[in-house]
Amino acid sequence: MVQFIVGKKGKGKTKHLLEKVNEAVKTATGNLVYLDKNAKNMFELNNRIRLINVSEYLLDNSDEFVGFISGIISQDHDLEGMYLDNFLINSCLEGKDIVPTIKKLEKISDKYNISFTINISIDQADFPEELKDKIILAL
Repeated sequence: MVQFIVGKKGKGKTKHLLEKVNEAVKTATGNLVYLDKNAKNMFELNNRIRLINVSEYLLDNSDEFVGFISGIISQDHDLEGMYLDNFLINSCLEGKDIVPTIKKLEKISDKYNISFTINISIDQADFPEELKDKIILAL
């Protein structure tokens, strides 16, 4: 399952994503991972949630980002959910078509039974039509 929190920059998407992951950890039977562009929110996360600072890994394009996600999954067979903050920056997709990368994440989600909750700085009106049914919160 891939789901989105969407809205323009500065609308409070990160706050909602943090609330979702901290709520999910209460009932999770597996591991949860939170990917961000820095470690700024480290103290806002429950200590059972693994925070990964994506900027430390020198990713140059969306294919490398998907490979990075796959590497995380390959190392954690108990992984249940991934929470992706600052998606456009971390996936190197600012100003680009997000649909092909999201389709890859959907395949990964289906194959490994991992949910993805993605915070993305795109207004709902500008969000790709074919992905709008996956929006869980628009700000």
